[in-house]
Amino acid sequence: MRSQKQVSSSRRKGKERLAILPTTEAMLEAFVAFLELDVAAGDAAPDTVTTYLRRVNQYLNWCGEQKVNPALATEEDLKSYRRYLIGEKKLKSSTIAITLVAVRRFYTSAVARKLVKENPVMGIKPPREKVDAAERITFLEEEELRYLLSMIPRDDSLESLRDLALVAIMALQGPRTLELHQADFGDLIRSGKNWGLRVEGKGNIRTIPLRPDLAEVLWQYLEAREARGEILTKKSPLFISLSHKTHFQRLSRRGIRWIVDKYLEAANLKHASGRTLSAHSLRHTAGTLGIKGEGDLRQVQDLLGHSDLKTTAIYLHVRERYTHNPALNIDVEI
Repeated sequence: MRSQKQVSSSRRKGKERLAILPTTEAMLEAFVAFLELDVAAGDAAPDTVTTYLRRVNQYLNWCGEQKVNPALATEEDLKSYRRYLIGEKKLKSSTIAITLVAVRRFYTSAVARKLVKENPVMGIKPPREKVDAAERITFLEEEELRYLLSMIPRDDSLESLRDLALVAIMALQGPRTLELHQADFGDLIRSGKNWGLRVEGKGNIRTIPLRPDLAEVLWQYLEAREARGEILTKKSPLFISLSHKTHFQRLSRRGIRWIVDKYLEAANLKHASGRTLSAHSLRHTAGTLGIKGEGDLRQVQDLLGHSDLKTTAIYLHVRERYTHNPALNIDVEI
């Protein structure tokens, strides 16, 4: 048996250990510095920073509910958190993967600051994706796209010109919602007789070559803004809100989604048997129709800004799944 002196010494050391544990605030402070200085070589997109902070705060809230000290969290604790995300939150594998990346980097920053000794997330992997990647690709066929665009009035009003330029660029050229939200007037680039739009997303900058008819509509929209007295500068937002509360301010991502949904609903295309379309479906439309129109795979990759050609190849798979179905070659009547 241990003596009273040994027991007292052990208790004292335990209290000292608890006293020197880093606070959650200190770990968050290290994480914020990490996001600013290390992620994307110090040039992380605001959306990335926001997403990481939100995911980590959700994890810390879970720790509080489970009475887990984040500084003492073990691999088993993180497995329990993963189970919680799967079972109770019902999150997709891709969403859980983003969450685990954020929490892993939270601990990476704590280890770098010597606040904790180990990163308990290192061996934790997200569950396997059980959904066919091609099933996530929702897009418009050419006839549907024509019908969608026909829903936009041609009355030369500022709103209709904006909406036509916005929806057509998204469906034919495939920029992300975030990229159009961030785009400024100064991002329009001229190359000889051609016009392009410089966008930034997913850590890279690329120039989208605008079709001449798209460039024409876009310039009509910008000229309509000038006719209303606006002085366009390089920092002027390319797409603006026309609502009363945010009049002439930068059009938000939610605002872009709302505009797209409005016309999808008007065309009765938003919800159909076997699919639901969204603003992101217009990006899929550009990729799928680009491949369908015999576009080169790498050209479509460059247009959409995919870092991995495998991502672009999904559109090829979607196209060929039905047109090149081997069962079509079997000479059997039903």
